[in-house]
Amino acid sequence: MLRRLALLAGLLFSLAAAQAAIAATPPPTVKASAALLVDGHTGETLYALNPDRRLPMASLTKLMTALLTMENTKKNDTVRVEGPAPSVGESTINLQAGERLKVKDLLAAALIQSANDAAYALAADVGGSVKKFIGMMNERAAELALDDTHYAVPDGLDTPGHYSSAMDTYTLAREDMKHALFRRIVEQTGGEIAGGRMLYAWNDLLTTYPGAIGIKTGHTDLAGWSEIAAAERDGATMYAVILGGPTRGKRNRDLGALLDWGFGHYGRVQVISRNEPYAQVAVPFSDDEVALVSDVRLRATVPLDHTLVEKVVAPESLDLPVSQGDPVGEIVVYDGDKVVARHPLVSSETVDEPSLPARVRWYAGRALDEAGDMLSSLSPF
Repeated sequence: MLRRLALLAGLLFSLAAAQAAIAATPPPTVKASAALLVDGHTGETLYALNPDRRLPMASLTKLMTALLTMENTKKNDTVRVEGPAPSVGESTINLQAGERLKVKDLLAAALIQSANDAAYALAADVGGSVKKFIGMMNERAAELALDDTHYAVPDGLDTPGHYSSAMDTYTLAREDMKHALFRRIVEQTGGEIAGGRMLYAWNDLLTTYPGAIGIKTGHTDLAGWSEIAAAERDGATMYAVILGGPTRGKRNRDLGALLDWGFGHYGRVQVISRNEPYAQVAVPFSDDEVALVSDVRLRATVPLDHTLVEKVVAPESLDLPVSQGDPVGEIVVYDGDKVVARHPLVSSETVDEPSLPARVRWYAGRALDEAGDMLSSLSPF
């Protein structure tokens, strides 16, 4: 529902009476060490459970490994497998020392199948050594203001001093998602890379949750079952994070429940229309009025069961001359006390300053009208 308050000449009215009662369904119960739900368009936090708590993050570490790789290499660059990569355990694509693979293949292995040896191969190549790469990881984390993150390894296996938070995980993932190569990789459920290696995704939501577009899972004994997931629906995008879930199935169900709750209670709606008259403003020395319009259409993600209120601020009359498109007023859309959107209102047409003869004619016309009104009031009939 959208209500409108037209405010002229800067007069202000209380918005309290226009706010609707909210009867929102509470968010789902999540069993995890930390959780987060964020609107992907605005970055607004919609649900949070221990969002800044420092926790082991398992293979979500590879979000940073991938970011530094994309920022410092090209996807078709060749990497020679060296160092400790072939000896890393857990999830692996069985790299052999001396093998040569393209960056894009190693990224796919690290992100889709969470291959630890692929992450180490990239780290050694990008950093010159794994140790130097870990330094790069922490420097980049500082640049991104990931204050609750510290890296000790490039893959995410349990290591002292290696941790992150749900909020930092989201912030890092959004930085990764700026890269088209990353977006293409994390939405894949599998594929084939160099050497005939077949990849299989650990991200169950890609095949079970409608609209899922990624991003990354993680699991170790210490970290539990973790994931950051993203999904799109009806023009809205949601990011959900679970750190320290008790089981793979519970993590998946909690992520799905958070995303469903977000999509069910928040929608991407048009809150300011383009070229719609929001106010009519008098024209000096004329009986005409000029419509004030927005020159853009604005959308916002808002709670679907809230009442939004428009506040239109405009002068009582135009200051001439005015050209079409000149800012004259402003429209602000509120959800309670929160500003959802605001934008200048512009003149829908050009109006020149009237000439002296035109002003005289207008005054003369007004005088005749007033004289006629006076005579009418004196008439007995």
